[in-house]
Amino acid sequence: MNKIYIAALAVTTSFCVHLSAHAQVSNPLPEWAIGGFVRPLKANPIIAPDSSSTFKDPMTGATLRWEDNDTFNPAAAIKDGKIVVLYRSEDKTGVRISTRTSRLGYAISADGSHFKRNSEPVFYPDNDDQKEFEWPGGCEDPRIAVTEDGTYVMLYTQWNRKVPRLGSATSKDLVHWKKNGPIFQDAWEGRFMNIPTKSASILTEIKKGKQVITKINGQYFMYWGERNVYAATSTNLVDWTPLVDSEGKLKILAAPRKGFFDSDFTECGPPAILTPKGIVLIYNGRNHNGERGDKRFNGGTYSAGQMLFDAAEPTKLIGRLDVPFFRPMEAFEKKGQYASGTVFVEGMAWFKNKWYLYYGCADSRVGVAIQDPKRSKEGDPL
Repeated sequence: MNKIYIAALAVTTSFCVHLSAHAQVSNPLPEWAIGGFVRPLKANPIIAPDSSSTFKDPMTGATLRWEDNDTFNPAAAIKDGKIVVLYRSEDKTGVRISTRTSRLGYAISADGSHFKRNSEPVFYPDNDDQKEFEWPGGCEDPRIAVTEDGTYVMLYTQWNRKVPRLGSATSKDLVHWKKNGPIFQDAWEGRFMNIPTKSASILTEIKKGKQVITKINGQYFMYWGERNVYAATSTNLVDWTPLVDSEGKLKILAAPRKGFFDSDFTECGPPAILTPKGIVLIYNGRNHNGERGDKRFNGGTYSAGQMLFDAAEPTKLIGRLDVPFFRPMEAFEKKGQYASGTVFVEGMAWFKNKWYLYYGCADSRVGVAIQDPKRSKEGDPL
């Protein structure tokens, strides 16, 4: 009996140690942060590849299955009391990400979780004055914000497979768009026109129950950047001027941190939000695949963080989460083009007094998570 008891005790102890080694730890958020977000039950992924959708490509004349390979990295906006998501889609013309052509699909929802999709893209490379910047790579990774008078502003990546550039487009209905070209083409005598630029988050605020573009210190303001966080200002939302330091170099507001989940990239996410506590910037942090990385997460993993900037001095960083509030947890967030695990946040809409966060899942699907301000402020467990 004693031997059996000892053996059973050893097994039990080993089992408990195994559990404790993999136990998830709660992740409370500071008062200034937005969260926590909950994935709605049995809703995700809300958008997945569809091989039945076809489109006659104006660049080649061929009829393509334009969203056959992957659907991911969405923008979101409110139109006529419904949520519209514009998502990046890839066809199968290439062998891996960045070698295919990207176009933007349109999906609309009355509840934020169940969507009806258009059969053709609403934004894509065409025989227009942006062809040299958008073909053959396409139009990628949009962020959308709206003015008080109902003009939608989309900042997206123009990808010609040579240099990625931030471009702008405007619309009144989220279907018909006017392309305005690279946003930095006139600033500083074109100094930043031909360098890689991506991921722009225009400053917004909640006003009369709606999330709208706002000014700060008399100008429109945005955060942008893939590896570091930079900033830019504008007077018309089309042409932007990057902020520079005393040496004329791009002014770095935030950078990757050794040993943290954002040790490789700090890539700007959805439109930034002016709150009573300051400006909240939600961003995508990529973990370094090496000694610089946070050992709790896979190398290359994208998780979502938040930064707080001073409302009076929007370039002054005053707060930052040390752990992600949103990270890959579900199977569809860990399986796809980006198998290291990715939740890539780009779209967020204030809808029915809640935040609806839309994100790319492993660069292959689109997911949604919802935050109710009346609930507890906890991020994904660690």
